[in-house]
Amino acid sequence: MSQSGLSPSSTAMILGVLDLPAGTWFPWHAHESHQLAWSAQGVVAVNVGDAQWVLPPTRALWIPAGVVHRTGAMDHALLRGIYAEVGRCPVDWPEPRLLTVRPLLRELLEYLTGDIGDEPRRRAEAVAFDLLEPVDVVPITVPMPTDPRARQVAEMLVADPADDRGLAGFGQVVGAAERTLARLFLAECHLTFGAWRTQARLRAALPWLAEGLPLDGVARRVGYSSASAFVAAFRRAVGIPPGQYFSG
Repeated sequence: MSQSGLSPSSTAMILGVLDLPAGTWFPWHAHESHQLAWSAQGVVAVNVGDAQWVLPPTRALWIPAGVVHRTGAMDHALLRGIYAEVGRCPVDWPEPRLLTVRPLLRELLEYLTGDIGDEPRRRAEAVAFDLLEPVDVVPITVPMPTDPRARQVAEMLVADPADDRGLAGFGQVVGAAERTLARLFLAECHLTFGAWRTQARLRAALPWLAEGLPLDGVARRVGYSSASAFVAAFRRAVGIPPGQYFSG
């Protein structure tokens, strides 16, 4: 990733630019600095533990220093790696936060990527920090069970979230009783099977929502009979409707 070339003593932010082909993923890693993951073009995803965020250009993710994560491109993306020195950063959220990238913040981030003097940079950074606007959402988490039978069920649903079989039907495939599978999901994922399936469906929907596909089509792809049913499930789990999740 190319850096702006400024020394850490002259700025609170270090900005990097990277052209990511579709399907590119960085391995799990952490940074000593806070990071703002944002794509100026295309859609990227960030995983932190079992949680996943999908980020079109209208969204960024604040990743605190030391948080292990991985970042990947859902399609061709121009990733802006924006790093903030911990001791000089006025923002100190302890957990990852989804942020709105409105046009003014977008222009500032692009401006900061350029070759500008120290004093203009410090002024622009101060405004950029002020414009970091959290979106109040619950992260979508899909923990995977470790028992081979339950994991096989989970992998089938990740591959095809619209699969509407219940645990009895899946149990015939993996060789486990319905009660056994229900107990395994609850014990290993801390979710009922129904709640786990909902999370898996909502996570699968995020890339399509980020691309702007119609709600009816997204709902059908992930197993909902109507857009209204999908929107209701999304709002219950995440806290806001899908349109608000990605709106600029």
